[in-house]
Amino acid sequence: MNPIRPCRADEEEAILTIINAAAEAYRGVIPADRWHEPYMPARELREEIAAGVAFSGYEHEGELLGVMGIQPVRDVDLIRHAYVRPGRQRSGVGAALLRHLRENAQRPVLVGTWADAAWAIAFYQRNGFVLVPQARAAALLRSYWDIPERQIDTSVVLELASRDEVGR
Repeated sequence: MNPIRPCRADEEEAILTIINAAAEAYRGVIPADRWHEPYMPARELREEIAAGVAFSGYEHEGELLGVMGIQPVRDVDLIRHAYVRPGRQRSGVGAALLRHLRENAQRPVLVGTWADAAWAIAFYQRNGFVLVPQARAAALLRSYWDIPERQIDTSVVLELASRDEVGR
């Protein structure tokens, strides 16, 4: 049985628990002015879902171990909010979720993350993504994400290596 499935509307609390617990790894890595407590409040999760982020979850023995979203934005699909429950990280959960979303994407796939989150960048690189040069990354961040300039200055973009390049 496939452990990956769409997240249900009644799983908001479980999704938030995973995101906020796993996001602790970013505390002290991302700029202090971009960190807030909780990292993702319930209102923000609802706004993200309303904006088209579709979450998939990795379930084992009835428990969600990880979540990852995909959001269609114009001519690309964005990987959004990729988090695995602490204690279950580095066990293949994130890679399985990413593979699932990549395989079902019909358009070029991009992901943005914090520039100082070396482990996140390495994860995406191990899973078929390549770093976009910074000048092009800033243009992509402005075009496809709705984030403040400060976050653009401290973020990177990776694209799925086997897809046509975006924003050329």
